[in-house]
Amino acid sequence: MIKKSVSLTAEGKKELEQELEDLIKSRPEIAERIATARAFGDLSENEEYSSARNEQKLAESRILEIQEILKNAKIIRAGKKDSVTLGVTVVLDMGGRMVEYTLVGPTEANPLEGKISNESPIGKAVFGRKASEEFDFNGKKVKLVEIK
Repeated sequence: MIKKSVSLTAEGKKELEQELEDLIKSRPEIAERIATARAFGDLSENEEYSSARNEQKLAESRILEIQEILKNAKIIRAGKKDSVTLGVTVVLDMGGRMVEYTLVGPTEANPLEGKISNESPIGKAVFGRKASEEFDFNGKKVKLVEIK
C-alpha cells in the first residue's frame, strides 16, 4: 500500500502533536472510568461503562489517525509570494466583500478559521494565481488583492 504524503503547515503539525499528546495523557483517566464503571456490575445495561468504552475507542482511533498523518507529513514552507501556493494567505475581493484565507492541505482545512484546502473549489480557483489577477468563481468576478 502506497502512503500518500499529507501537506501540513508547521502550525498545523504543532496542533496535531499537541492533540496527540493530550489524547495519550487522557488514556489513564479513560481506563479508570472503565474500571469504575465495570465495578457497578452488569455490563450489558451499564451506560457509564458503554460510554467510557466508546470514548476509549474514539481516542485510540484518533491517536492512530494522528500518528499516521504525522508519519506522512510534508511540512509546507511558503516560498516566494509572487503566486498562490500552499501556506500563503490571500486577500480576495469577492464582489466588494473582502475575505482572507490561508491555503492549506485538506487535513488542516477549517473554513471557520480561514484555512481553506487547496483541493476546495475556491482553493483550486486561486491556486497559482498572481496578485491583482481577476477570475470568475461561481459566476462572480473575484480579484486577488494580496498574497501574504
